[in-house]
Amino acid sequence: MTVLKTTNLTKKFGGFTALDGIDLELNKGEVFGFIGPNGAGKSTTIRVLLGILKATEGTVEIFGKNAWEDAVEIHKRIAYVPGDVNLWPNLTGGEVIDLFVKLRGANHESRREELIRKFDLDPTKKCRTYSKGNRQKVALIAAFSSEADLYILDEPTSGLDPLMEQVFQQCVMDVKRAGKSVLLSSHILSEVEKLCDRVGIIRQGKIIETGTLRELRHLTHTNLLVETKQPITLLQEITGVYDIKEKNQALSFQVETEALDTVMKHISQFGIVKLESAPPTLEDLFMGYYEGNSEGTEET
Repeated sequence: MTVLKTTNLTKKFGGFTALDGIDLELNKGEVFGFIGPNGAGKSTTIRVLLGILKATEGTVEIFGKNAWEDAVEIHKRIAYVPGDVNLWPNLTGGEVIDLFVKLRGANHESRREELIRKFDLDPTKKCRTYSKGNRQKVALIAAFSSEADLYILDEPTSGLDPLMEQVFQQCVMDVKRAGKSVLLSSHILSEVEKLCDRVGIIRQGKIIETGTLRELRHLTHTNLLVETKQPITLLQEITGVYDIKEKNQALSFQVETEALDTVMKHISQFGIVKLESAPPTLEDLFMGYYEGNSEGTEET
């Protein structure tokens, strides 16, 4: 079941095209990673999804409804966490959490208390005294305390320490197990790699690749570290082998997926003593797209 779908989503600011034909689809019970550098168009896309900005062209549907025309109805089923949370300075963190939860017509006192404990938040302090990380905690607790069907998270762990990032990841997996959907916009690739079923990579306002990590990894290289009884020769002549380096009597290099069989047959002749294989990371894939073209568009 499709929860969110954009077709040819285009957003222009005067003569500047911030989003250029974005096609996205998010299914029920799925965590979708939306990645790209700052200025690539992630936040602009999310503002259109939330009905804050109107698309110049294309269609945006959430729960089968128009994201602009039916924004009020859609928001009843959405929880949103921005990357920079602004709160009412004279309210306490607990009061803000209660306000957001009540706006959704929900009352999950036990869930609220559990999350406050997990995120190690003092809910009695005024929001003006909170650090950036604590403001993020307030927004995350409010979001995960509510019964939303879709969680839109835009750089949600900004300002959190590594321990709190783990708590956040547990919360995402909890809502996924409950059949909820999550759109996670992030530039922290390790976070996306741990949590997401599928990934969309955006560059200069365009989606340049979408798929599962398994599907995307064929576009990059496997990292190998090999130690042999005899020195390996002629490795550099095999098509699909790159970046050969010597490391303490061993060789490290990268291999295209299609060349793995040929490479293994070749190096086995020299008596393999040690072999370490590391799958390509999302970061390897990501940098493969951006190397040589690191300029992102400026977001308006």
